[in-house]
Amino acid sequence: MTAAVDAKRLTVLVGQFSSKRILVIGDLMLDEYLWGKVSRISPEAPVPVVDVARESYFPGGAANVARNVREFTPHTMALGRAGSDRYGCQLLELLAACGIDTDGVQRDAALSTTVKTRIIARNQQVVRVDRESRTPLTRAQEDDALSFLESAIADLDAVIVADYGKGFLTQRFADGLCGITRRAGSILTIDPHPYTTIHWSGATAIKPNRLEAFLAAGLAPADPVTPVLADEALIEAGRRLMERWQPRDLLITLGEHGMLLFGDPSGPLHIPTCARTVFDVSGAGDTAIAILTLALASGATALEAAHLANVASGIVVGKLGTAAITPAELISGLTAD
Repeated sequence: MTAAVDAKRLTVLVGQFSSKRILVIGDLMLDEYLWGKVSRISPEAPVPVVDVARESYFPGGAANVARNVREFTPHTMALGRAGSDRYGCQLLELLAACGIDTDGVQRDAALSTTVKTRIIARNQQVVRVDRESRTPLTRAQEDDALSFLESAIADLDAVIVADYGKGFLTQRFADGLCGITRRAGSILTIDPHPYTTIHWSGATAIKPNRLEAFLAAGLAPADPVTPVLADEALIEAGRRLMERWQPRDLLITLGEHGMLLFGDPSGPLHIPTCARTVFDVSGAGDTAIAILTLALASGATALEAAHLANVASGIVVGKLGTAAITPAELISGLTAD
């Protein structure tokens, strides 16, 4: 069935976000944007020459999830790794400037901080350049991260895991953090990565996108079918993941087709997209998991939380670059919706 909720109730929930204490765990990155214009084609190869006019930097990956959370609550913490290189220093400075607590960020001299560079000309992305190191946590680093979580968990309302497949999320660490949150009775939400083999167990909610859902379910990706509730391959992927991961709820994001929520006794619920203009999908998943978690921590039902995440995603894809939304924008989006 297609789901509906009360917009006034959602607005009340958003008003409660500011008191929530959220820890974001995962692969921290730096997003670099080079802005310029194209005036000619290179004589060396049939590619555009971009004259760079300015640069901008933003937290990326799990750090962007934390940035999205921080727009709604000052009680935001990050647990992850950063290299000791200049990019790692720059990332920590950005997080501090946002007001995000970085006491849980490990500094690793052997790690090259992941940097994603996007070159933009005339509001169009020309190319993206990735500099990254997929280095798994050492056992000592796993123990340090678990100790930090153990000491912090009593003061948290929710934990978000954002897996970008760069090595911070290992199976041993995942098992440990699931155990810690389960014993504490804490909300745990997970944004999984499609190309890792980490098994998650007993989370409150897991939010894969369509591709991630098929790959995690062991199924070949299939083309979308409309209406969404007639998409038998997608329904089967969701059914398998509910059995495998056993979360309370599973929310599969579907881009222009909205979202599909599993876990309701009545069966899968379809939430149509709220996007009106799609300008850039960068970071939409980060916004979705941030708002989903804040809503659940504020007492929202899974359906209410999914609706809020859907509205937030619809707003952020209308912005260029890795972006976050504000409480005012989200409330305005609820009214418009």
